Amino acid sequence: MARKAPRRTAERILEASLALFNRFGEPHVSTASIAADLGISSGNLYYHYRAKDEIVNALFAQYDEALGELLQAGGDAADVEDAWFFMHRLFELLWQYRFLYRDLNNLLSRNRLLETQFPGVLQAKVAAMRALLAAMRRGGALRMDHEDDLQATATCMVVVLTYWLCFEYVGDPRRALEPESAQAALLRGARHVLGLLMPYLEPEQRAHLARLAQAYETSDDAGEG
Repeated sequence: MARKAPRRTAERILEASLALFNRFGEPHVSTASIAADLGISSGNLYYHYRAKDEIVNALFAQYDEALGELLQAGGDAADVEDAWFFMHRLFELLWQYRFLYRDLNNLLSRNRLLETQFPGVLQAKVAAMRALLAAMRRGGALRMDHEDDLQATATCMVVVLTYWLCFEYVGDPRRALEPESAQAALLRGARHVLGLLMPYLEPEQRAHLARLAQAYETSDDAGEG
């Protein structure tokens, strides 16, 4: 069996940085601690990334690419079940790069690239939520006659989506963003985002959303036990 090629140092730096940023928060992780975690010299790290912001920007580029691909699926959600799984995939991606959202305001205040690029991320999310709502409307899953309602609901969905992990962190700073809390946090986030659709869902779809949330809550409780 052929051996796998060893990962390049630059890739290892990004993987280690992402894990450390997610675990401790980006402001609390230095380049020296990243190098120490990898067992390499600071000079080796600086050869690949001259500053911590370069690492942050590279991780953001990974996230932005994955997000762009995922958001294209928003317009394929014909009913509540499609929307539920789309939202879970979206929250899973946010969780993978959760340091961006845990420290979002801090990062935006001192990282010029994020300051200029993140508004585009928000616009893309709103467009995807609009596409999701329009697809569900075409599929007969919800009744939303006015475009103003569609735009306002899409924006509110993105607000909850964007700040949900921050909300979780504030509620339980020591445990909320730890790996063992992932499934519960993502479930609550998906349920609250899609809960914004409740006034517009057809009765059968409303009941189905409640059943989906209940089924996943039961499954998560059983997993924790």
